[in-house]
Amino acid sequence: MRHGKKFNHLGRKTAHRKAMLANMACSLIEHKRINTTVAKAKAVRQFVEPLITKSKSDTTHNRRVVFSYLRNKYAVTELFREVATKVADRPGGYVRIIKLGNRLGDNADMAMVELVDYNELYNPNGKKKKSTRRRRGGKKKATTVPPVSVAEKKTSDEEE
Repeated sequence: MRHGKKFNHLGRKTAHRKAMLANMACSLIEHKRINTTVAKAKAVRQFVEPLITKSKSDTTHNRRVVFSYLRNKYAVTELFREVATKVADRPGGYVRIIKLGNRLGDNADMAMVELVDYNELYNPNGKKKKSTRRRRGGKKKATTVPPVSVAEKKTSDEEE
């Protein structure tokens, strides 16, 4: 019986599941977004969010704990250097899941998993796109001096 056990086993044995989640988390940290199925996306979110929270305080112990989950020293370095500085003021919710539709081959529900602070389109606090300002060409102002005719020019030149 599995009463009260909410963890999704994803149809895999424990070692395979842990290795798969570690690889997906490393890819997410490295590329900032990955495409996968909805079930795996939800499992990766549960796997990676506590690790991002641990990366906010850069201690040797936290690095070793995160390395025991990820098993990739380049991903750990990227997490503690780049990602942790971006999410320093965010109190959780570091990962966004966007559903993409169904896969062509087997009709599986697909989703895009991305780190929230790295998407410029959805990020309200990030760099705002400058709006282009255009000015319509208005009417040209009339000059205050009336134009002088050719006949008047000749007479004024002769007088001088």
